[in-house]
Amino acid sequence: MTIQLPGSDGALRTYEPRTEPLAVTPGTPFTSRTVFSAAHVVADPFADVSPDSPAAVDWDATLAFRRHLWSHGLGVAEAMDTAQRGMGLDWAGAAELIRRSAAEAKAVGGRIACGVGTDQITGGTLAEIRAAYEEQLALVEESGAQAILMASRALAATAAGPEDYLEVYGHLLRQAAEPVVLHWLGPMFDPALAGYWGSADLDAATEVFLEVIAAHPDKVDGIKVSLLDAQREVDLRRRLPQGVRCYTGDDFNYPELIAGDEQGFSHALLGVFDPLGPLAAQAVRILDTGDTAGFRALLDPTVELSRHLFQTPTRFYKTGVVFLAWLAGHQTHFTMVGGLQSARSLPHFARAYELADGLGLFPDPKLAEDRMKTLLALYGVTR
Repeated sequence: MTIQLPGSDGALRTYEPRTEPLAVTPGTPFTSRTVFSAAHVVADPFADVSPDSPAAVDWDATLAFRRHLWSHGLGVAEAMDTAQRGMGLDWAGAAELIRRSAAEAKAVGGRIACGVGTDQITGGTLAEIRAAYEEQLALVEESGAQAILMASRALAATAAGPEDYLEVYGHLLRQAAEPVVLHWLGPMFDPALAGYWGSADLDAATEVFLEVIAAHPDKVDGIKVSLLDAQREVDLRRRLPQGVRCYTGDDFNYPELIAGDEQGFSHALLGVFDPLGPLAAQAVRILDTGDTAGFRALLDPTVELSRHLFQTPTRFYKTGVVFLAWLAGHQTHFTMVGGLQSARSLPHFARAYELADGLGLFPDPKLAEDRMKTLLALYGVTR
């Protein structure tokens, strides 16, 4: 079996797919790390909608994918950036996703945490932003899921300085029923979040972030850091109050951050653990035995694929995630909410296929090859 793949120079080259997938089996949750996969949503390909219409979601396929992640012991981080939150999935769609996924988690005994934001508004006063956060926090808490307080575009646009972040987050943490995860998403994932925590200087922003946590350590389960800066995450991790976890969101440096050092380690909440779910789960089980070298040997080779999926513009990584889910047989089509399947090029898809196939990520390599050839044919590659 061979396939013709276009490179970045537009020339076709011959690739020979592997014939057997990586051998992985479902298993129980982990003992040494808490690991969440931020899961994508599956669009309804038969809905007659336009890119700016409310999202049409295939609920059966979407929930089936979450059961797949839970079966491998992973937690699900729901209604996050990977689920196209703010990029095709509006608050009404996210609310329905939270309700359905939280109910499914209860039914199967899966761990779930859900994103709380302000995307039902585009701007407003600090009071209106607080109210938007409160509405979403109430829904997540009513569903029985853990809350992840996400960064707010509206707050980034409205806040006059650090004091406004301290006021809004302090208000929310005081009323949270259970400890939450604070999410710091960098502008590479969402340009509208530039200057979050009141400063474009990351050192100054870090001090404000830590001040929020220090004022309410009993209400912060952990922090999720998505800045793609491993050393900054390590430095921040070492300054957290006792009992507050660091969940890495660094899709470039996750193996070393999860493995940790003599002073600590990061847990994980990662978008790349959507396509890497079974392999990542197997790696963490190896780490549970104390075999750090074995963990790194299995997970380190995945970084090239992750860096490819998350290359700039980083916010379009969701396209590669859904593409790989289609090739892996988790959904029957390559259609995305908001038409986002068009956000990456054919050479990008070809390289993603090659890297994922090389890792053995496709349960049925022949199915993945056939679907890749179908996509190539749509783009005019006929041999």
